[in-house]
Formats: sequence, structure tokens, C-alpha cells
Amino acid sequence: MRILIMALGSLGDILPFTAIGGELQRRGHEVIFYGNDYFRRHAEEAGLRFTATSPAAEYEAFLNDPGATDPKEAMRAVASGVLQRVEASWQLMARDVLPGETLLLASTFAFAPRLLSETHALPCAVLHLAPSVLRSCHRAPRFSPLGHMDSLPRFVKGFLWRAMDRKFMDPLYTLPFNRIRARLGLAPIARMFHHWLHQADATLCMTPDWFAARQPDWPDSLAMTGFPLDDDGAGIPLKADLARFLASGPAPVVVSAGTANAVSHKFYAAAIEACTSLGLRAIVVTADPRQLPASLPDTVLHAGYAPFAALLPRAAAFIHHGGIGSVAQALRAGIPQLIQPMAFDQFDNASRVAQLNAGCELPARDFLAPKVAQRLQGILGNAAMAASCRAIAGRLANADGIRSACDALLEKVQARAATSDSSASGSTGLTR
Repeated sequence: MRILIMALGSLGDILPFTAIGGELQRRGHEVIFYGNDYFRRHAEEAGLRFTATSPAAEYEAFLNDPGATDPKEAMRAVASGVLQRVEASWQLMARDVLPGETLLLASTFAFAPRLLSETHALPCAVLHLAPSVLRSCHRAPRFSPLGHMDSLPRFVKGFLWRAMDRKFMDPLYTLPFNRIRARLGLAPIARMFHHWLHQADATLCMTPDWFAARQPDWPDSLAMTGFPLDDDGAGIPLKADLARFLASGPAPVVVSAGTANAVSHKFYAAAIEACTSLGLRAIVVTADPRQLPASLPDTVLHAGYAPFAALLPRAAAFIHHGGIGSVAQALRAGIPQLIQPMAFDQFDNASRVAQLNAGCELPARDFLAPKVAQRLQGILGNAAMAASCRAIAGRLANADGIRSACDALLEKVQARAATSDSSASGSTGLTR
């Protein structure tokens, strides 16, 4: 098979797809990866042929946009960036189609493969990295500092989902997307983020079911495959300065605001001051040191990059933004987490970590050094939380979400093809 993969997002969103592409290629399939040119190196290091759908400058501009850490403004920026490249991406991918031998794989916000699936009658799989995109009127996902609407009746939650679509999501996404669909001769869709987002030959979510319990109104065909714990640079020794720092004293606190923004100055300042006030050593991981204070105390080390799979098991705690990749690596490492969610799935992920008693959340408005120090001291001294973290780490010790996702992807698409009319679906030629 020729498998065309398109993934959009930050580095943490891209790496699971390059890992899946590498695994599919090892199984004998030909993989072509499509994405922002900023991620070319990561795809090519995974052995994948890469096609840029947008210039690296566009992604870099998003990183430096102050709105990247604001839930509403970040979603507007994503909508604008995603939709302006859909048709051009569709054209690029269409050139690589081999009739009867092509499978499409799309990330949550990669819409071009879904269009190509319709226009060229190709099998398509959709893979979500976090459960926040799976709406429910039972346990509703959380997208803001507000809660999950837990106390509201289900019919009220349904009304609120419709209101959100009508006032916010449809103007941002559905209406302009339908104009694109019309130009391609496709019928319009309704409420893009309600059901359409999950309509595919295979729909996967890369979290375990104990992290996000299946809800009665989730898609019946959804497969939960487990976290994608492959780490960029895994197996490569830690840099010498980082290894020396780790060996020179007690386990440090690791601090990172992720790879989706470069405007987290206040976050880093508060976390560093909190660690220093408690007499704790810290490792601050960010590719952009401009976010850090001009000078760091001797007890704090800056690392431009460090594979969390190697670093976090040697840490005392992890202060971070709540991205699903960071959450998963901390859970596997068995360390407590202090999360200050900023946008996207991060609020929902933070709530799930707290429900597992594997960490706690501190909202942005309260993320000041004294409160950070208080919360950090609380999780470090919490014996029950430490026990929960160890138990979760045990569950993830032998987990292989990448292999599970590839198995589910191929099996589901193959099963769908076997039950479809051959004249409409064609032969997939899928093998494991």
C-alpha cells in the first residue's frame, strides 16, 4: 500500500504520526508524509518521504503569536492557518494517489485527506491524539478554565454544544470549509466538529481507556489504542551538561511549556522562582531561551531539548502546560505533575490527570511563584499521589501505542473494505 499521512499541529502533535509512518513503512508499506516544512527533518529522520504543505515561517509566526496561549484566539489562528491550505494540500496529495493501492491517514485538523477520500473514493483513517475532541453529553470534555458541565442535565449539554457550534465553531470552520467543498463538487456538511470530525473508515484515539473512559455517545467504531510513547531522540544519550547536572544532586523538577508557543515568559519565571524558593533544583526545557529570565541561578539548568522518556524518570516532578504528549510521558515516568493549561486539549488533560490523582492544576490567573511553590510542595509531599503515579507507571511499562495504532488502523480499514461494495471501495491490499 501507499499510505499518505497528513498531520498538523506542534512538534508534539507531529511526532506520533512520524512514528506511525515509520512503523507502517517497516511493515512493507510506502509512506509519504505531508505537513509544515518546519517538521521536514523529523519526518525524514523517521525515513519518510516528505512533502511540504506550508512554509516553516507560518508555523514560526504562530509560535510567536501571543494569542497562542489564549484558548479562543489560538483556535481562531488555527482555523485561519488550516483552512487557507486545504485546497493546495488536497492537490499535492492527489498527485500521489495510486488507484486501488492508497490509504489516507489524517490528524484531527488535517482536512485535506478527508476531502481526497471523498473525491477519489479512497479509504481514510482519522487519528486523534487526545480525547478532548470527542464530544459527549455525559462526561463532556473541557476546553477552558470552566469545568465539564458535570452538574448539568444531558439535554442542556446538547443545547450548549449546538450553541457553541452556531456562534463559534461553524463561522470559524464549517462555513468556510463548505465553500471549499462546493468548489470540489462536494455536498455541504453540518456541525463539522460534532460528528463529521470522526467519520472515517477507521477512527482512532491514542489514549488508553483508563485515561479516558468510553462515553455512551462516542462513535461506536472508535478504537482506543494507548499513548504514543515513542520519543524524538529516544535512545540517544543525554547531553553531557544535562547528565552532569542530574548526577550532581537530588532529582530536579523539570519545567516545560511545550513546543506550541514561544511566549510563556511568565510561566517560566514563576516556575523557576518557585523552585528556587523551595531550595529545589530545576531543569527548564525550551527551544527558545528568550522566554527565560536573563540569568538563572546555579540550581537551574536550561536545556534546549531533552527526550522526556530519558529525562522524566530522573525527575522529582514535572511542571508543564498539559499537552497530551507531556502528560503521557510524565505518567509513564511515575512522577507528579503540576499543570498550568493554556489552550486546546490542555484543560481536559489536566482534569484527567487530577482525577487519576497523578497531579494537580493551577490556573493561569493563579500561576504566580508563591502559589506555584505551595502546590509544588503539596504534590511532592503527597504519599497517596506518589502511590498513584507508581501504579500508573506500572501500567505503561510495556505499552506500545504506536504498534497498537498501526494494528487497529490496518485491521479496521481492511474490515471496512471487506464489507463494502467492491466497486465503491476497491481493493485495499492491506496486510499487517
